[in-house]
Amino acid sequence: MSAADAPPSTPALSDDDLALLDAYWRAANYLSVGQIYLLDNPLLTEPLRAEHVKPRLLGHWGTTPGLNLLYLHLNRIIRERDADVIFITGPGHGGPALVANAYLEGAYSEVYTGIGEDVDGLRKLFRQFSFPGGIPSHVAAETPGSIHEGGELGYALAHAFGAAFDNPELVVACVIGDGEAETGPLAASWHSNKFLNPAVDGAVLPILHLNGYKIANPTVLARIPQTELETLLRGYGYRPIAVAGDDPAAVHRLLAAALDDAFDDIAAIRRAARTEGSSMRPVWPMIVLRTPKGWTGPKVVDGQQVEGTWRAHQVPLAQTRTDPEHRRQLEEWLRSYRPAELFDPSGRLIPELAALAPRGDRRMSANPHANGGSVLRDLDLPDFGDYAVPVTRPATELHEATRVLGTYLSDVIDRNRDRFRLMGPDETASNRLSPVFDTTDRVWLSQTLPDDDHLAPDGRVLEVLSEHLCQGWLEGYLLTGRHGLFNCYEAFVHIVDSMFNQHAKWLATSRELPWRQPIASLNYLLTSHVWRQDHNGASHQDPGFIDLVANKRPEVVRVYLPPDGNTLLSVADHCLRSRNYVNVIVAGKQPALAYLDMPAAVAHCTRGLGIWEWASTTTGEPDVVLACAGDIPTLETLAAADILRNELPDLAVRVVNVVDIMRLQPATEHPHGLPDNEFDALFTRDKPVIFAYHGYPWLIHRLTYSRANHDQMHVRGYRERGTTTTPFDMVMLNDLDRFHLVMDVIDRVPQLGGRCAVLRQRMVDARMAARRYTREHGEDDPQITNWTWRSGADPSGGEIG
Repeated sequence: MSAADAPPSTPALSDDDLALLDAYWRAANYLSVGQIYLLDNPLLTEPLRAEHVKPRLLGHWGTTPGLNLLYLHLNRIIRERDADVIFITGPGHGGPALVANAYLEGAYSEVYTGIGEDVDGLRKLFRQFSFPGGIPSHVAAETPGSIHEGGELGYALAHAFGAAFDNPELVVACVIGDGEAETGPLAASWHSNKFLNPAVDGAVLPILHLNGYKIANPTVLARIPQTELETLLRGYGYRPIAVAGDDPAAVHRLLAAALDDAFDDIAAIRRAARTEGSSMRPVWPMIVLRTPKGWTGPKVVDGQQVEGTWRAHQVPLAQTRTDPEHRRQLEEWLRSYRPAELFDPSGRLIPELAALAPRGDRRMSANPHANGGSVLRDLDLPDFGDYAVPVTRPATELHEATRVLGTYLSDVIDRNRDRFRLMGPDETASNRLSPVFDTTDRVWLSQTLPDDDHLAPDGRVLEVLSEHLCQGWLEGYLLTGRHGLFNCYEAFVHIVDSMFNQHAKWLATSRELPWRQPIASLNYLLTSHVWRQDHNGASHQDPGFIDLVANKRPEVVRVYLPPDGNTLLSVADHCLRSRNYVNVIVAGKQPALAYLDMPAAVAHCTRGLGIWEWASTTTGEPDVVLACAGDIPTLETLAAADILRNELPDLAVRVVNVVDIMRLQPATEHPHGLPDNEFDALFTRDKPVIFAYHGYPWLIHRLTYSRANHDQMHVRGYRERGTTTTPFDMVMLNDLDRFHLVMDVIDRVPQLGGRCAVLRQRMVDARMAARRYTREHGEDDPQITNWTWRSGADPSGGEIG
């Protein structure tokens, strides 16, 4: 560490301050150990007996004392500077620490009124932790002040920067465990400082906590030389401030000085950007804290070193209910914190220590930003109808659906420059959302060159070639009370499958906590999708994210497949207004046919699905239902309907388009689900249904398996038959093409059978001819590419005479 990085040599703490801080730390550690182990006897007013100990010991001790240390020192900063700070815990399995501190600050008892600040409250606090009917062991949604569970490692720093964007007074203290620091997402997250504008954004203070071990192995960053570590962190653009030791008094003083140094630096960076007009990208401070794993816990258990080793990771004394020696060590450990000095006989924290916590909303466990719905402001949205594509006749005119959406999003951004961001992995223009650049730029604080396109420090579009960062930034942004949209290539959104899982679980839990206010929904726009990645080939062809989303709790997830630009506008507006959902919108970016004018599009999207009378040949009982979901399946279905209308004019065909695929489920399974009688009215109880679907066919079967007509439902979709080829060859490879759909009708409508053998053969020949054309010319037959709806029809639904 260079002299410039060294913390001030003058002690930041008086002896009295040090004694109080250390006592508060002991109180937090005591409550943390109590949560892991105790059922009863919360203040050890009698000798510890077996029945006082939980039968199943769950939790993580190793990281907890370090988290408690950081929390109390940040409290000192908050009190002395009136700082606005939230605490993100990368090692989220240190749940005992955050619960303990929320309780010490009083916020826990305010939220959970049954857990008071007394002996009975302590008993309940201990008993509930990792206990049936209680709370999880992680820093979960149930923990006041948390926006990050941390059960899965890698996302803490991205969440922290997301929380800081457009939060100019906020400081996000983000603890990064040295195990988490080995993950790919965290490694990329260090670069988030290149996108943080000190003029309009808050600050992130990364705290790399090196306690040396993961579950069973040493960690990479704890074992490399200090100079190498500092060089790495400097290369990322930070100024590391080192704090290390195992003597509590010395570490208290060093950490206090380091935090004063860091917060002085943050204040100077803000001043330079906001009052002195500096446009230089700053070098932000960070702290590297080295303390023993399981500090202050048992040093040796059963003859093996525990403190300072991987053995301290979870429960250092595992047999305390059945082994008297372990129980004796546990009691000795608990009494080493001297609880009688910390809590009065009623179980309340003594006033001298209670005074160390900040007050009101300044408490990190009660900070409104950590309950983002409490500070959420609605978006000022323009009327999406003003951006409508005119449709005089359905399926006759081309447009690019996502470009249409881009014009709408441009004005959304312009009206909401303090609360809406568009995020994506370097694909905004590729995904045809480039109209947003009429209003804003991409965020960029580094060097620019003359040929750079739309780069500026105050841009509203965040682009970085890491889906993990885009997702993490957006989650942090939403969880602290703002709005956004993540656009991505459909196949590569799988990179964040697990991040989506965690966020969906967080939302599901949050909905059950009355004190958690609803946040803006996490909105995905998936484009460059499977059916139009013919030029990039199989690696870019995967619609399976929808299947993953459909696995989650129905009250949380929504999936929309708008078939054209007007329906996309209607769906997007709905999603941006929604709360506490994950909304997945799949829409194409290539020129495609427009089907519905805006009034019809709104009505159709409001229903979620419906009969397209203009494409059907009957308003009565059909002989066959042609169903479709997704833009390309809709195109092929309409082309098949057109063939049937002309070749088999007596066949009663009903065309049903599905925008909201959750409508296919029964109402008992999903809030959007159709009651059986409504489903039967659309799809019939006994007629063949040929369903052309955007994704993997089995999802439709899964959603409809209990319907009366499921056995008559035949689904065509993506079957992992992809390569670099033409658009129509892609649908033929997967038997989703118009000719194959007509063949399916002939095969499944009983009265067609033998009398349509010639038409069926013509469809087989048409497929071969189409494939032959692509092999000879390198493109699709213009008769296919240029197909439009030949039968006159009114886009509002009625036939044109």
